Amino acid sequence: MPSSAPLATALAPKTMPTLRLPAAEREGFAAGFRIISPLLPAIFSWGLVTGVAMSKSVLTVPQAIGMSLMLYAGSAQLATLPLFAAGMPLWTILLTVAIVNLRFVIFSAALQPHFSYLSLPRRIVLGYVNGDLGFVMFMNQNFANGYVPGKEGTYFGITISNWAVWHVSSILGIMLGALVPDSWGLGFAGTLALIPMMVHTITTRSMLLAVTLASVIGLLAFDLPYRLNLVLGVVGALAAGMVCDELTARHARKLSGGQR
Repeated sequence: MPSSAPLATALAPKTMPTLRLPAAEREGFAAGFRIISPLLPAIFSWGLVTGVAMSKSVLTVPQAIGMSLMLYAGSAQLATLPLFAAGMPLWTILLTVAIVNLRFVIFSAALQPHFSYLSLPRRIVLGYVNGDLGFVMFMNQNFANGYVPGKEGTYFGITISNWAVWHVSSILGIMLGALVPDSWGLGFAGTLALIPMMVHTITTRSMLLAVTLASVIGLLAFDLPYRLNLVLGVVGALAAGMVCDELTARHARKLSGGQR
């Protein structure tokens, strides 16, 4: 399979029909939906909890819905709510959002070799629908870099399904949040909803190490401002996963060399 950007560009379709996608991309989209579908109930639960939390903030319903649609980042949305309530200046709120969402810069850098041949508008759409879970589930498919038939469809099948369920549930939570009493403790329920999503993504030893290290770093750095513990956790997890994969590959090469 081609891996270089120029060759990928040459092999990639020059135009994309607006109403009918190539068969490989349609099949990829369906495959992407099947990949993410076991996690959609948990995504719905987390989105619902986030929506309820936003409805109980100082934001109006239109403001909360607009923020959810534009930002599409649950952790950043929740991080800004106490800042709005405290009347913090706008630059502080924007800085908090930027820092909390720094992990998406890392995600985008990892996706760049896969979709660098696409036009800028297409890549912007790819970036907008990207999320934590969608990124992990796509990368788990181990596609080759560059143009691969069906890869873009698979990505959109995963991420758009995630995007749609998240927004339906979060908007539902925003609209119905006033009917939910605080005594129900939905915040803890939302945390529980994240556990099966996390467990489902752990398929290798390196991923287990990455998740463990991210959890430890996140807890140890919990008191840092602007949710920097999230950024540090992501960086530490990526570094640990890369080191573990490299050590595993070296061990496999040694075993292969010893058997010759």
